[in-house]
Amino acid sequence: MSSPACSKTVPVLVSETSRAHRVAADLLCAAGIRINGSRPWDMQLKETGVPERALAHGNLGLGEAYMDGAWEAEALDDFFARLLGTRMTDNIQPWRLFGHVFAARLLNRQNVRRARQVGEQHYDLGNAFYAAMLDARMTYTCGYWEGASTLEQAQEAKLEMICRKLQLRPGMRLLDIGCGWGSLMAYAAEHYGVQCVGVSISKEQVEWARQRHAHLPLEFRLQDYRDLDEPFDAIASVGMFEHVGRRNHRAYMEVAHRCLRGNGLFLLHTIGKNARRSAPDPWIDKYIFPNGDLPSIGQIGDAADGLFVVEDLHNFGADYDKTLMAWYRNFEAAWPRFEQELGPRFYRMWRYYLLSCAGAFRARDIQLWQWVLSKEGVPGGYRRP
Repeated sequence: MSSPACSKTVPVLVSETSRAHRVAADLLCAAGIRINGSRPWDMQLKETGVPERALAHGNLGLGEAYMDGAWEAEALDDFFARLLGTRMTDNIQPWRLFGHVFAARLLNRQNVRRARQVGEQHYDLGNAFYAAMLDARMTYTCGYWEGASTLEQAQEAKLEMICRKLQLRPGMRLLDIGCGWGSLMAYAAEHYGVQCVGVSISKEQVEWARQRHAHLPLEFRLQDYRDLDEPFDAIASVGMFEHVGRRNHRAYMEVAHRCLRGNGLFLLHTIGKNARRSAPDPWIDKYIFPNGDLPSIGQIGDAADGLFVVEDLHNFGADYDKTLMAWYRNFEAAWPRFEQELGPRFYRMWRYYLLSCAGAFRARDIQLWQWVLSKEGVPGGYRRP
């Protein structure tokens, strides 16, 4: 039976006798969402079978139905913020996704060969596309919005905060694991006088960064992190650990440990999940970040056990909501330039990606952490700047 608060919803396209429809309607009602309601966050059904796809395949079915144009929500970010905020979706375990859950927990989906897939599918999408969506420095990670009113300000504040947390000084050598388009490295070289080495698995990123920052003491390598074995005064890894995978967390920490000089600091900036044993989101895994695997605090702690002292842990995940919404506004404004090349299905896929993630951060369903780690402990204690 539907909840009384939702009993006056607009008639829907699917049969009211459908059990899947009734279950979905009750779930949405508990989140303050109506099927075919009049509010921006209400779900508008355009075709039949959407509840069945969502309940059978979880977010994979819901996301693919959205890409197919089978449903819509004007404020897709609010839709997800309300739905995920109930935490009831955590209890939906579609049996058809058992193989996905099994693979995520027991197999190494991020080995050296498979690790390249995310670079080829996502990060090599095209520099022009990302330049239109991101800030001028091409910073594809969460900004820091305290005191900031624009995306440019938030990203510069984040880069400045990382440099200060690492206590960078002129002449130091910084390693950036997963350097992206080199925004942190360039900022650190320009403002703190350091030399930097960055590794990435994206050919597009490395080529762009080498050309853009040729005037700075920066070295960009197309290289897997597992091959690193040389000393650095400080290490940063910003938005890359999400691709490492739970089977490789310890190996990753061992790489950082062997490359960090004895008195150096290691800053790990990563999206994280609230539950240790949850599986990667199947839609994100298939369409956006293949082989991605968000870590939990417990998993990161296990990986660092005996290698590092955790000096500081900073959660500013709510700022990712603002960052994603800024990227979405840029994406919408730039879309006419890419519409013919990428097509309407890509548009709906990318809209779903940006706005569903914004809603997830708004609901505090996922987090953004900056960890500061040392090998032996900072004498007298570490103080966050």
